[in-house]
Amino acid sequence: MSPAPATPVLEARDISIRFGGVEALKRVSLRLMPGEVLALAGDNGAGKSTLIKILSGVYRADSGELHFDGRAMQLRDPQDARAQGIETIYQDLALADNLDVGSNIFLGREPTRRKLGFQVIDRPRMAQVAREVLERLDIVIPPRKLGGPVKMLSGGQRQAIAIGRAIYWNARVLIMDEPTAALGVPEQRKVMALIGSLKAQGVAVLLISHNLHDIFAVSDRIVVLRRGEVAGERQIQYTNGDEIVRLMVGDSYANGAR
Repeated sequence: MSPAPATPVLEARDISIRFGGVEALKRVSLRLMPGEVLALAGDNGAGKSTLIKILSGVYRADSGELHFDGRAMQLRDPQDARAQGIETIYQDLALADNLDVGSNIFLGREPTRRKLGFQVIDRPRMAQVAREVLERLDIVIPPRKLGGPVKMLSGGQRQAIAIGRAIYWNARVLIMDEPTAALGVPEQRKVMALIGSLKAQGVAVLLISHNLHDIFAVSDRIVVLRRGEVAGERQIQYTNGDEIVRLMVGDSYANGAR
């Protein structure tokens, strides 16, 4: 007997949403398997940002269903998504630039301890966790910089801190919005290596990127959106950049190529 098919960790079924007279998404479906990197591609205005905001609890779809581990899921807000194990890293990373690494990992969820009869923030615990998380991801930040503000760190190190925060809080799905957009080539490679490490640890990654090189370097599958609809889905090993661009822009690409 063949093994039973695995259950998607996250699945969207026929998701639609309108903003006034504009139908931003039209019956969009996708599935994300454990330990898989799924790329979401599309031109500006294709609906990528709207879809990830629905998956992360920022927006509620007008119709359609979300499922997590095969069970129907209702997300009222981003806190609901995080409680399920869905973490989102946007382009701005949502880091507090004036705080250190540990404070950013625990941002809004700081541990406390009793001291002289009062509850105080447990900063030694936060510093210890910061070291452990960075070690798990094989990220090297000099000890003298660990206690300083994260604004002093490089773009790649800051991206690693955002990823580390998600992993510490037991993310099973990590949505990454243009993670290499503002990075130089060496740091882009480090972030791609981090994504590979997450995959090896069983974390499912939804990667939103305009960079086809990044997509082909780390993804297993790619879903292409065009004008709010799924224009196509491909296994990475069975497609190429030209086909993906054709799916993204449609007839305009074909006409321009003549």
